[in-house]
Amino acid sequence: QVQLVESGGGLVHPGGSLRLSCEASGSIFSLYALNWYRQAPGSQREFVATISTQYNTNYADAVKGRFTISRDNAKNTVYLQMSSLKPEDTAVYYCNQYFKGIPYWGQGTQVTVSS
Repeated sequence: QVQLVESGGGLVHPGGSLRLSCEASGSIFSLYALNWYRQAPGSQREFVATISTQYNTNYADAVKGRFTISRDNAKNTVYLQMSSLKPEDTAVYYCNQYFKGIPYWGQGTQVTVSS
C-alpha cells in the first residue's frame, strides 16, 4: 500500500515562495515517477509537474519558469519549489504516484496566495 504525505503549504503574499514536500512509503521510491497536481475551488484537478526516475522534468505552462520539482531518493521525498507565486496558484496541492497501474494520492496541502 502506497502512502503519500504532503507538507509545506500555507499562506504567502503574491511574489513569495513556498516549498512543498511529499514523503512516500510502500513502494520502491526510486523506481517510479512522481507528480504534483493542484485543485482550486470550483475547478478540476490539474497537472502541475512531474519528475521521472531519470530526473527528467515536465511542467504545466502555467507554472513553467516559476516552479521546480525535485526528488531525493534517499529520503523517499519529492519536492515542489514554488517561486513568484500568484493568487491564481491558490489551490490544494496533491502528490501523486502510479504503482502497479493504480494512482495513489496524498491528502493534499493548502496553498493560499493573497495579500
